[in-house]
Amino acid sequence: MKIKEIRQIPQGELQERLSSEVDKYGQLILTHSVSPLENPSQIKEVRRTIARLKTLIRENELNNSK
Repeated sequence: MKIKEIRQIPQGELQERLSSEVDKYGQLILTHSVSPLENPSQIKEVRRTIARLKTLIRENELNNSK
């Protein structure tokens, strides 16, 4: 998910999306440890999406505190 797409998500939904992405990441790691994924680069993409979501949430926190 690109940052442009993430910025269009409403503020209230960002935390929900972050929690679902973290769950998805955990599931991918578990599945990959049992049997190799067909496309292991999915793990990296989900990890980066989580980082983007956290960054945007933090940006919003800092902008709201001013």
